[in-house]
Amino acid sequence: MTVIPLRPRLRVPTAREDQLPPGRWHDRIWVSDEPLSLPDQYLHCVRRFPNSGLWPVLIPPDGRFASAGEDWIDDRAFFRPAVEQIAARDPAAVLAQWWRGECCGPDCLAPFESTFPGLARRSSRRCDALAAAASKGLLLASVRPYRLGLVNVEHPADVPAALGWAGAGNWTQDVAAISAVLRSWEERFGAVLIVLGFDALQLSVAAAPTTQERAQRTAAEHISFCPDNFRGQPGSLRDLAGGLVGNQLWRFWWD
Repeated sequence: MTVIPLRPRLRVPTAREDQLPPGRWHDRIWVSDEPLSLPDQYLHCVRRFPNSGLWPVLIPPDGRFASAGEDWIDDRAFFRPAVEQIAARDPAAVLAQWWRGECCGPDCLAPFESTFPGLARRSSRRCDALAAAASKGLLLASVRPYRLGLVNVEHPADVPAALGWAGAGNWTQDVAAISAVLRSWEERFGAVLIVLGFDALQLSVAAAPTTQERAQRTAAEHISFCPDNFRGQPGSLRDLAGGLVGNQLWRFWWD
């Protein structure tokens, strides 16, 4: 076990409990050299986040790069970081701008049409979003090999903007807008980023919609945020909404 070598511009975690597997900084993200052998290290990193300022993400294996001896974190470009721009992005306006109002059939977006329906209401349920994220991350790391990444942020949602993450680059290059939507989901659904891939994100959801009606607006948000998810699956917006009721893990991927 080694103590993570923090850069001077980052907040310094405290002493021994911050021991981590061997790893190194790749510009703005620290990454373990190997997949986690002790999945509960993810849980411990989440618990330390309020003091360390380092949010942990699980980085999945990606055969597209491994087969060529590459690592997307080092061998693919990133956009310019834009954390300072997140607050200026209105998530409702961002999603309305991204809404296309068209699909594969005349009724696939019903009950909505050409105009974005607006944001879903905040969940009224009390939840501990970080505890839920720790539990989900521990579970995922127990069944699949993930490297551990650490990013210095105020909110887990800020990770894409902090890194200049280019995974949604074929859809949008506005990383501040991506993080603004993720912040809104953190606030309304306790949805917290836990998995960061080359072109995919997964969120732990502590307060998912519990009714079909609420889930329909949430589904509209998902379609605006990541239309590739919707176009790559059979069914309508109502079908997507049905799958979001009580769903505690949201996954997004972009072509």
